[in-house]
Amino acid sequence: IYFNPADLNYPIAFNVVEQVEPHLRHLVASGLIGVFKKLWADSWGPRLEYILRNAILAILDYPGSTLLAITRMLSDKAFRKRVVAQIQDPVVKSFWVNEFASYADKFASEAVSPIQNKVGQFLSSSLIRNIVGQVRSSIDMRQVMDERKILILNLSKGRIGEDNSNLLGAMMITKTQLAAMSRVDVPEHERKDFYLYVDEFQNFTSDSFANILSEARKYRLNLILAHQYIEQLGEVVKNAVFGNVGTMLVFRVGAADAEELVKEFAPVFYEEDLVNIPKYEFYIKLMIDGVASAPFSARGLPPLSEEEKTHNVEKVIAVNRERYAKRREVVEEKIHKWHENILEETNNKKVSSAPKTANRLSSNGQMASQGPDPTPNKANLQFPPPTPKEEKEKEVEKLNKEIYKYESQCSRCGKLTRTSFQPDGIRPVYCKECLSIIKKEKKEEIERRREAKKRELERLAQEEAKQREIITDQQDRKKDVDFSADSSKAADLGNSVPREEISLVEAIKKPPVLFNSKNVNSPQQKEGDAVNSDASAPLQDLPEGAEIKF
Repeated sequence: IYFNPADLNYPIAFNVVEQVEPHLRHLVASGLIGVFKKLWADSWGPRLEYILRNAILAILDYPGSTLLAITRMLSDKAFRKRVVAQIQDPVVKSFWVNEFASYADKFASEAVSPIQNKVGQFLSSSLIRNIVGQVRSSIDMRQVMDERKILILNLSKGRIGEDNSNLLGAMMITKTQLAAMSRVDVPEHERKDFYLYVDEFQNFTSDSFANILSEARKYRLNLILAHQYIEQLGEVVKNAVFGNVGTMLVFRVGAADAEELVKEFAPVFYEEDLVNIPKYEFYIKLMIDGVASAPFSARGLPPLSEEEKTHNVEKVIAVNRERYAKRREVVEEKIHKWHENILEETNNKKVSSAPKTANRLSSNGQMASQGPDPTPNKANLQFPPPTPKEEKEKEVEKLNKEIYKYESQCSRCGKLTRTSFQPDGIRPVYCKECLSIIKKEKKEEIERRREAKKRELERLAQEEAKQREIITDQQDRKKDVDFSADSSKAADLGNSVPREEISLVEAIKKPPVLFNSKNVNSPQQKEGDAVNSDASAPLQDLPEGAEIKF
């Protein structure tokens, strides 16, 4: 499916408020509020958000509503009365019945005018109005997920404008989140992986985007996000990204980003490595079966050559226009009727897939059935009914053959297998069985490396502790004490000592004696001044620089 909002003549219907389950409506309101708040951060206020949130929650209860109903509800009292009558949420209904209805006309006008100015800024553009103003969406995101379809959304700012691009992108992400969370009715092991690639994703995110990052995994919604530098992200989104992503890939970055990213890639790569990555190369840290691998460098594949391209762009566009789009004139006519209250109210029931019968007058003036209409109106085309299980299996088998169309030989066991890419003869190719074995071996190898690293760190810690003990012991031995005897001083002692050197151990074993202490650092102390002390006293109690002689 190719969704190009810039294709003005064939707008695709995309209604973000269409038939939202009651327990998911707060997500739609938060998503829309978040993108509006991001776009008008300078002029945003609590009263504006309060009224806008209640308006969005109100139209979610009204059948056949679109984003066009927001401005109309604030300006058209008759329409607001019909909407309020359909509201199921008692808190939202109380706001419109009791609180908003009590506003004075002047106060109400001042309160709603900022909302009308900001929301009306988008809806006044025919490009946006023809897309979000259609009641029934052409694209069913749940069907896209379950049937593993590919949806490409072209949000080129140069063709549709920056604000329009940001709004449509944020609404598509919100719609994808709702479709993923609706998978709660499917057992977790039966949910199929769906990959959402978002380039320049900072343009489409708000603080509510953090919920998608933290909750999408269990619904098998996998996000691949790309952006230029970290300062583009708000603090909440930045923490959500670094706290939830598994695989991280970095091309050459600036010094400020390198300082942040080095925490993820050290000790293999450092700041100087991140700022000097060669062109077309990158550093990557993979998450394999819930286990983070060691970072390594790699080089990207070159773009497809002309021979490898399918050259079917025009065919894809033509098929998408026929299946998912309506002509601009038809869409604008329906929107005009909706504004003029001519459009019949739409109920929430599923559209019956039974063929309509066309009747015409017979020759006698009676109505004659003509059977199924051979030329159905393309403007009223609906999705075909779900195919039986057997047909779905055949479609999946056919799809797998189309995807895995290249035959190759397994580099491990030599068995023939099929791949979705054309083997280049350089990279190894594995069959499914060998690939699962390799993943298991890789996981075991990572565990062994972790254990070895843990043991090495423990050994280094023990060696460091021993080294500290040795250094402390050497420092204690640096204090030299001279126990050589002096006959002139020995006469003053109670017991005469022979003129010979006395070891420290022997001196400590002798009974307490008086000794002369001279502090070489103290000029006031004269040689021969006696100090009474116990010879067994610890040496560290002596003054620094003391010269001791018996």
